Amino acid sequence: MCLGLPVCVIECGEHFAHCAGRSGEQRVDISLVGPQAVGTWLLCFLDAAREVIAPERADAINAALDALAAAQAGATDFSAFFADLDREPQLPEFLRTDKA
Repeated sequence: MCLGLPVCVIECGEHFAHCAGRSGEQRVDISLVGPQAVGTWLLCFLDAAREVIAPERADAINAALDALAAAQAGATDFSAFFADLDREPQLPEFLRTDKA
């Protein structure tokens, strides 16, 4: 399974950024996303940034990764990781027929 990990830019150069994430600090190749401001969140795979993401998305991804770790440890209640787990799924607006 391939997992992208969110990291936050601490310092940025032309081709690489120094970032902090779940695994501590790391050097990230930013060739695909270009130089980014300090505090910007990136989604990384194999030490390369693939996408610039919003802080809220970084939080959601980290919560999902925490849930995955909990599942591996035998947990069965994931409500703490996903605030909307008890609601009905919502269709995207372009698929809704009622357009409410």
